[in-house]
Amino acid sequence: MIIIISAQNPQLDSFIERRFGRAPWFIKVDTETSNWQALANPGASQSGGAGVTAAQFAIDQKVDAVISGDFGPNAANVFRAAKIGMHLFTSESETVKQTVIDFQQGKLPLMP
Repeated sequence: MIIIISAQNPQLDSFIERRFGRAPWFIKVDTETSNWQALANPGASQSGGAGVTAAQFAIDQKVDAVISGDFGPNAANVFRAAKIGMHLFTSESETVKQTVIDFQQGKLPLMP
């Protein structure tokens, strides 16, 4: 499964970023191989429409699920239309690496 996690920095041990559309980085992880890649968020510096741009970028990466703290209504609608699962950080979520582990253990709630 391919997932994207919103992050503050381009490393696996980065702190998470709770805002999806304004996250400076996305960490793309293949949960089957543990391969990962840091991707700059093209929507982060936009004056408007950041969530939609970021969501479309994630879809273009062929992800199966996305993980963040807040997707915003526009990004959420894009993901719903594309049938991509949106998972939310928990209060224990701090780093991207821990978030991957929590996701694999089924600990991250699915956004309705």
